[in-house]
Amino acid sequence: MLKMPIGQSDFRLLIQDQCYFVDKSLFIQEILEDTQIILITRPRRFGKTLNLSMLRYFFSKEVDDQETARLFEGLNIQQASEEIRQHQGQYPVIFLTFKDLKCTSFEETYQDFCRLIASSYKEHRYLLQSELLALDEKKEYQSILEKEASPSSLRYSLKTLSEYLYRYHKKAPIILIDEYDTPIQSGYLNNYYEKIVELFRPFFGSALKDNPHCFKAVLTGILRVSKESLFSGLNNLEVYSVIHPKYGQYFGFTEEEVQRLLEQAGLRDQSLAIRHWYNGYQIGNHTVYNPWSLLNCVKNEGLLKRYWLNTSDNVLVKECLYRSGLIHKAVFEQLLLGQTISCTIDESIVFPDLKHLNNDPSVVLSFLLMAGYFKVVSVRYTEDGTHGQLAIPNIEIRGLYGELIKTWLVQGQQHITISEFLGQLLQGDIYAFEESFRFLLENTISVHDLSKEPEAFYHGFMIGLTAHIQAHPDYELRSNRESGYGRYDYLILSKDPRKPTLLIEFKQVHVSTKETKKIKATLEAAAQDALKQIEEKGYDREAHHCGCSNILKIAIAFCGKRFKLVYYAER
Repeated sequence: MLKMPIGQSDFRLLIQDQCYFVDKSLFIQEILEDTQIILITRPRRFGKTLNLSMLRYFFSKEVDDQETARLFEGLNIQQASEEIRQHQGQYPVIFLTFKDLKCTSFEETYQDFCRLIASSYKEHRYLLQSELLALDEKKEYQSILEKEASPSSLRYSLKTLSEYLYRYHKKAPIILIDEYDTPIQSGYLNNYYEKIVELFRPFFGSALKDNPHCFKAVLTGILRVSKESLFSGLNNLEVYSVIHPKYGQYFGFTEEEVQRLLEQAGLRDQSLAIRHWYNGYQIGNHTVYNPWSLLNCVKNEGLLKRYWLNTSDNVLVKECLYRSGLIHKAVFEQLLLGQTISCTIDESIVFPDLKHLNNDPSVVLSFLLMAGYFKVVSVRYTEDGTHGQLAIPNIEIRGLYGELIKTWLVQGQQHITISEFLGQLLQGDIYAFEESFRFLLENTISVHDLSKEPEAFYHGFMIGLTAHIQAHPDYELRSNRESGYGRYDYLILSKDPRKPTLLIEFKQVHVSTKETKKIKATLEAAAQDALKQIEEKGYDREAHHCGCSNILKIAIAFCGKRFKLVYYAER
């Protein structure tokens, strides 16, 4: 039985424990052939830590007093040229991971940062025995080990350590920093953003800009934090995000790698379903699977569930979605129906900009793309910037949006669940559905939501409520499609003849909210007209062509939060 390396990001332990390993060792060759300072951004749990760990063991002769050379026996990197292989075991390495620097206060983060730097200095404690360090340098080194160093010493500690290692080994070290942006995100979420940037700007800048004591530096993270806020003046940084072709095949599993794994695990017959759940990420020129979800799926003998989404509380994602008002817009409707949207892509995240999302939707869309919640279908570079076509990558991510919408709609209300609401609609229980719909409108939306393009809002609102039906094998969602002699609003197509197909038309009326009696009569008339429109324009033709005969035609006329629903059941 295959041993899945779930949660194992230490390369040596993975190899020694004989866990299943997808050989990405040629990543080492491409790093060596690349520029001096490299930043690679990928979604969480896409193999960033493991790849940096692999680099650490390759370039170090020893780690924790254990030789590293045998770890790479039989791997693809052994087939590289002599020019590449001669770098193995030849460098001092500084390896730091910031993945745990995510405290709720700056003071706690600073203390953890002190411990992290102390641990790195301890790894190279042999430097204190060398005559190459002056007395004052040894004193400062000791203060870092004892976690009593001044803030200034800590801010420049990475550059200092690289210089000491160069003196001792006569070779410039390799610097590896994993999840470099974690403390920056935490600072933003917990209101100490400026303080954390002030700490890390000189930390990164001094070590990475014009540092003759650095042979190569590789940083990984989820987001590219703006140069202006963190990497000011660092012009030698090469950034590879999810839209860049380089390194695309080294983070996530390619189709060929997945098929090989499924064959060995005896799950080849489930490959199509697994592809729909976890494939779909387009990183550069490579389409890849989410590795965390795939490995967990194989470990659980092909059980399809949302493994990746259950590893994080998605706080920043939820905040961005709610603040942007994205769920109120037609763009979200398109995505939930499996369509693509056009977006200006900004690869650099300026965290304070996330507080002003209503002014620029591309900010949240770019953020969600970099974090793995969208995929890029195509990219176009123009003088006005980078433009892309975005889509939801797979069933797993679509489920997240469905959950977010449920949370937003319910807002702590216990009177009705979204599951109950959908059950009433799909079973054709119109009376119960109408009351539930009324409750949701009255308790979850504001009149301000309806101030712009209210008909589009109602349309998007309904699609949001029913979004995760798209993943159900018995249903297909279609919106704004031509049928008969016109274009219907919304169709929930049932593939089971025992269950009704739902054809829904929306109609807006303009009446002063003070004229209560007139509103009621006008809504009634508008709803009947909308139902008549369904019949006269033959909106049901598409459903009939799909073999549906059990069709429930629903017309909803609305004015603000008030609405009138009429329907006709065709059987």
